[in-house]
Amino acid sequence: MGKEIISLQPTCVWEKFYEITQIPHPSAHEAMILDYVESFAQRLGLQIVRGANHYIIVRKPASAGCEQRQSVALQAHIDMVPQKLPEKNHDFLTDPIQTIIDNGWVRADGTTLGSDDGIGVAAALALLESKTIKHGPIEVLFTTEEETLMAGANALEPNILRSKILFNLDYEQEGDICIGGAGGLDLKARFNFTKIETADDDIAFRISVGGLNGGHSGLDINLGRANAVKLLVRFLKFAAANYESMLSSIDGGSLHNAIPREANAVITIDAEDKADFIEAVEEFEDTLRDEYSRTEPNLYFTATLVDTPKKVIDEMTTDDIINAIQGCPNGVIRMNSMVDGVVDSSTNISTIVSTDNYVDVTLLVRSIYDSEKEDIASSVESVFRLAGAEMEFGASYPSWNQSNEFPLLLNAKEVYRKLFDTEANTVVMHAGLECGIFADSYPEMSIISFGPTLKYPHSPSEKVNIESVGRFWQFLTELIESV
Repeated sequence: MGKEIISLQPTCVWEKFYEITQIPHPSAHEAMILDYVESFAQRLGLQIVRGANHYIIVRKPASAGCEQRQSVALQAHIDMVPQKLPEKNHDFLTDPIQTIIDNGWVRADGTTLGSDDGIGVAAALALLESKTIKHGPIEVLFTTEEETLMAGANALEPNILRSKILFNLDYEQEGDICIGGAGGLDLKARFNFTKIETADDDIAFRISVGGLNGGHSGLDINLGRANAVKLLVRFLKFAAANYESMLSSIDGGSLHNAIPREANAVITIDAEDKADFIEAVEEFEDTLRDEYSRTEPNLYFTATLVDTPKKVIDEMTTDDIINAIQGCPNGVIRMNSMVDGVVDSSTNISTIVSTDNYVDVTLLVRSIYDSEKEDIASSVESVFRLAGAEMEFGASYPSWNQSNEFPLLLNAKEVYRKLFDTEANTVVMHAGLECGIFADSYPEMSIISFGPTLKYPHSPSEKVNIESVGRFWQFLTELIESV
């Protein structure tokens, strides 16, 4: 399973992508993939600049006769999002990704594929290796931890890139040329408490919600998908009001930039309410299945009797946690007023983790406007502070906005038109790209982002369209030759 993808076209890209799938490289664990890129460049005799464990720059001289052309930078991130189905036995730190060819797409066997941004990395490596493509000086920047802290892009020293043109290879719809992206800001709320003794007559249930599609909290935020943490807390508020339930633990989600697919809580209720409570859970599942029949066909909501915990979170803190999450905005905040289907601003409750002393909630705020990002974050902060939580502002990255009429874009659109006899779309995306950081550091640099067609990144449903990879490669190589 997996190696058959090297027979796909263009083989120079798919061979590299296969090699990438064999090397574990989740965010913050990229040492092996960095070594792979360095060894690859050394074998080709190319110049290498390695910024510790944050990035690698590989420089390739111009082709013969092209020495006077402009230098072009290509950029891709080498980390991937580690997500898997609950039943899948896979260790992202040791196991290779198992790929499957499926009706015109490549996907993984129960895990994320890593085509975000493995295909961009593979294309950049193929370009470095090519002896036939005519080009001016090229420098390829491979960054780490894009999916978490954008650490590689942020660690880049000033003026280390020589190019005034940059192609970001981290876009997910072939036929689009992206010239803008949302900025993002992480927030963490912490509820501290001291647990109290469980009532003598109480029994305990594990409440579980799952089977959800999840997905990228930027690209997929407008698809109407359910957030497992929000669904769980919705029921917990009902249970607290109607059964005087007490919360013992609550956990859900796993990544700061993914829509949570599963969440669980252990709660206690009076033993006399057992039958009525189970019926209420079944009715709630029916309600959710009805509400999300189109977007979440595999949704489940269950209650399983478990051993009664000796202690639970006090009633006031339980209410504070539930009310803060229930009241916090989640999902699309505002759509773009000028471009149909484009999200301007959103929030995503990403994870919730409980211990014996505290509950942590993490959120990600995104907006195409940095000012609105800060305003929404302030609103979220207010909700949680009013509920008694400690608040911490985490990693932030800027939005990226360019004019829709600049020479690089016009040239790229002309190249696309000649290649495929159709117009490329000029777009702004809601997901965060490292381009905002590069634009801040290199204000005179012209930047565009493009790539093949990916679906459902940041989830085990992630897949990449085979035909679009071929068109992406054609466009990239022709565009390089045109500069």
